[in-house]
Amino acid sequence: MFSRKILVGKIHRATVTEADVEYVGSITIDLDLMEPAGFLPLQEVEIWDVTNGARFTTYCLPGERGSGMVRINGAAAHLAQVGDKVIIAAYGMFESGSIGTGSVPVVVPDENNKLEKMLMYKVDPKTLEFRIEGLD
Repeated sequence: MFSRKILVGKIHRATVTEADVEYVGSITIDLDLMEPAGFLPLQEVEIWDVTNGARFTTYCLPGERGSGMVRINGAAAHLAQVGDKVIIAAYGMFESGSIGTGSVPVVVPDENNKLEKMLMYKVDPKTLEFRIEGLD
């Protein structure tokens, strides 16, 4: 038996507020975005820079609640600039044949990285039908 890496949470199109090469690695994210996405401190996340196409993996650190902070730290700061739009995704490991929880929170922030809306990716475990809840 093997395991699969399945999406467990996502922040969709946050705006990078800082890029600090001198910081010792990671991405710092406002807790008001981390918590509804289900991210935990030190959890591995993938970052996809929508603005320039860069992709990298790091771990997340909690930023000050309400700050709107999305700060790319360390070497990864060379891959993103202030103002870039990024997608941040976290995964979990599940037994083969499992689709994970079948329900994935998707945080959609506004231009100031304040929670604008919540979406949910839903997958029916029997039919594998996929839908997005919360779209306008």
